[in-house]
Amino acid sequence: MSPLTLSALNVHPVKSLRAVGVREAVVEPWGLAGDRRWMLVDAGDAAVTQREHARLALVGALLLPGGGLRLSAPGLPDLDVAVPPAGAESRGVRIFAGKVDVVAADASADAWFGAYLGEPVRLVYLDEPAVRRPIDPAYARPGETVSLADGYPLLLTSSSSLDALNALIAAGDRPAEGPLPMNRFRPNAVVDGAGAWAEDDWRRVRIGEVVFRVAKPCGRCVVTTTDQSTAVRGKEPLRTLARHRNVGSRLLFGQNLVPEGTGTLRVGDPFTVLE
Repeated sequence: MSPLTLSALNVHPVKSLRAVGVREAVVEPWGLAGDRRWMLVDAGDAAVTQREHARLALVGALLLPGGGLRLSAPGLPDLDVAVPPAGAESRGVRIFAGKVDVVAADASADAWFGAYLGEPVRLVYLDEPAVRRPIDPAYARPGETVSLADGYPLLLTSSSSLDALNALIAAGDRPAEGPLPMNRFRPNAVVDGAGAWAEDDWRRVRIGEVVFRVAKPCGRCVVTTTDQSTAVRGKEPLRTLARHRNVGSRLLFGQNLVPEGTGTLRVGDPFTVLE
């Protein structure tokens, strides 16, 4: 068997914007450094994602020194956004069924995103990830928190499982929609060398120097049907996942990870299944 290795790392500085591929990343208790510390909310203080606005896939956000952002989007000038000052007043916003306290970015960012989306939105920042948002206690230990990711600090996928899924899509009724690239699934980490769907049985893994607990499989949503380079939506992979990876009405691809320590991950790191 080929050795298991970490083949890709991605961070998403702003939730639901374009992913940024990196060669290495620091693991913090709540996720990769710089991953999903920023988010858009609507006029009702609810999270805004690609679920509602597929065009967010075309917006880039690069991390600047100190944690700020450089935003880019079709038809707009680039915009630099600084981290809100320490001590800025927090406000509660909704992210799915939960609430989290965040602080507001400069109003220039709100105007920039509003011009792009054609409706009022606000950019907010998670200033204290160590305390702001606990992980679902059914899958967490006391004190474990998460950034503004959907629910868990890291998402892991397997290249072999994607190959298997693409084979199923090719044999299905919409073969022209495949093969799909991994960016449809917006993972933080991708492993090479494992058997297809082997990750279903993992409970603890080590990537390089960091050990992770495998919390639960990832149920997939309409974002996976969005071409991340064009923002055009199709039916796959949800159509095929519904036929082959439907467990309790959840369409599964990938595993959610919780770090048991901190350290640095690097592309090419060995990947070890501990349990």
